[in-house]
Amino acid sequence: QVQVAESGGGLVQPGGSLRLSCAASGSIDTIYDMAWYRQAPGKLRELVARISASHSTTYLDSVRGRFTISRDDVKKMVHLQMDSLKPEDTAVYYCGVDEKKLYGRLTTYWGQGTQVTVSS
Repeated sequence: QVQVAESGGGLVQPGGSLRLSCAASGSIDTIYDMAWYRQAPGKLRELVARISASHSTTYLDSVRGRFTISRDDVKKMVHLQMDSLKPEDTAVYYCGVDEKKLYGRLTTYWGQGTQVTVSS
C-alpha cells in the first residue's frame, strides 16, 4: 500500500505565501504524475497543478504565474509554492500520486488534505 501525507497548510493574509509539501511512502514501485487538487466549500474538486515524471507541468489558469509545482524524486515528494495568494484560493488542498507496480495498473493515491485559508 502507498501512503500520502500533506503538510504546510494554514492561515495567510491576501498577498502572502505558503508552501505545501506532500510525501509518498510505503510499497512504491514507480511514481508517475504527482498533482495538487483543491476543493472549496460547495464546489467540485479541481486540478491546481500537475507534474509528470519528466517534470513537465500544467496549471489551472487562475493560479498560473502565482503557484509553482516541483518534485523531488529521491525523496518521493511534491511541493506547491503558492505566492500572491487570494481569498478565492481558500480550499482544502489534496495531493494525488499516480503509482504503478511492475505488473499492476496505474493507481492514484490521495492524502487527507490540508486546509489553506486566505483571509485578512
